[in-house]
Amino acid sequence: MGKPEEMEATIAAIATPPGRGGIGIIRISGIKAKEILRTIFRPRRATSDFKSHRLYYGWIVDPQGNIELDEVLAVFMAAPATYTREDVVEIHCHGSYILLQNILHLILTLGVRLADPGEFTKRAFLNGRIDLTRAEAVLDVIGAKTSTGLRLAIPQLHGELFQRMEALRQTLIEVRAIFEVAIDFPDDEQEILAVSALTDRLRQEVEEPVSELIIACEQGRIFREGISLVILGRPNVGKSSLLNTLLQEERAIVTSVPGTTRDTIEEYFTIKGVPVRLIDTAGIREPSEAIEEIGIRKARERLFTADAVLLVLDASAPLTLEDQEIMAMMGEKPVLLVINKMDLVDRVEPGHYARLFPGKPFVCISVKENQGITALEEALFELVVGREKAFEPPSSIAPNFRHQVALTNALAAIRAVRAGLLVGLTPDLLAIDLQAALDHLGDIVGETTPEDILKQIFSQFCLGK
Repeated sequence: MGKPEEMEATIAAIATPPGRGGIGIIRISGIKAKEILRTIFRPRRATSDFKSHRLYYGWIVDPQGNIELDEVLAVFMAAPATYTREDVVEIHCHGSYILLQNILHLILTLGVRLADPGEFTKRAFLNGRIDLTRAEAVLDVIGAKTSTGLRLAIPQLHGELFQRMEALRQTLIEVRAIFEVAIDFPDDEQEILAVSALTDRLRQEVEEPVSELIIACEQGRIFREGISLVILGRPNVGKSSLLNTLLQEERAIVTSVPGTTRDTIEEYFTIKGVPVRLIDTAGIREPSEAIEEIGIRKARERLFTADAVLLVLDASAPLTLEDQEIMAMMGEKPVLLVINKMDLVDRVEPGHYARLFPGKPFVCISVKENQGITALEEALFELVVGREKAFEPPSSIAPNFRHQVALTNALAAIRAVRAGLLVGLTPDLLAIDLQAALDHLGDIVGETTPEDILKQIFSQFCLGK
């Protein structure tokens, strides 16, 4: 893959997130990195050159007026032993974001371009330091929402998925070589192909490992990306109180006045290592004003995009037409009935809700008395992953959705090759499906990935990474 013209530019960006902090870092990568350091950095001890991978103490100075901007530590890292395989400079400043912006602006006035999101990692990929799976693992590490999600990203960061893909591709390349020999010597085709041995090899060395990786995709997705749960119900049934209880903080305003929640509130929490995006919504009823109407519309929108629904009902009051109408909105989406305000009633007859909502799981709680919350969390987990599944995160790698699509396509192509061998297709026809499988696996590691997919992947990164 050839390097685009943009790779010739020296780039810079703030590598630490906005806000106050003890340290802020500016990263520069490209042919002019060392020259920029010489121009704006005044080391405490004068030096004729900067040794690679050594921290220097000094000041950032604006050469225009010899104005000191900050006391810093600076490091020059010579290519190719750097993150991007280019010359890299990092300036470790105090964590004022205004200060960081001022220093970055100074750097950009010296013929350096502001880096695009993910451009440092993209250069690492284009310069051959990492493959595409490891670049995506960087994104997973940065965005990990739980320790389990982080654990799943680390092996991929080390290149384990790349190594698996290379092993699969090597088998297919060797089989392709056999096909090519059979094409060159058609009289010996039957002996060269050795159908039984080849089909067994493809099944054991490619089809079965690919199938296992696809299963790991399904298992890993929920631990990496999490699930979204929307809390629905009519006003004043305790939706916001439930949100606060699950988050263990006063995130939503709670009053006795119906309709307090006007907008959606979204926060993450964790159940058994699974990140859950909990979405509190406005109470669904006939709106009394324009603002409430907007909130109810947003609640309906969140319903259609959520993975599952918590429908909160009031145990101390009979079901209303609004409760029934909300239930009718669910369609086939997984629903857990949460019977709240159990502190206001003597008991609830389980068969009552079972008859009203056949086949729907329910749990009885009192948010006010903090009763039934553990049972609720257990029911939430079962709602999403299924009680019948031994649902555990994969032991090592968990390919993402993009990988899953490519693996599924590769698996279909391999099965077509095996089927073709068994019915006696000619090796030139078999080679077409075999090459398709190679291309799909190449998409995963970045060897045959289209440019638009690359742009989409790296656009998800933050500036400075």
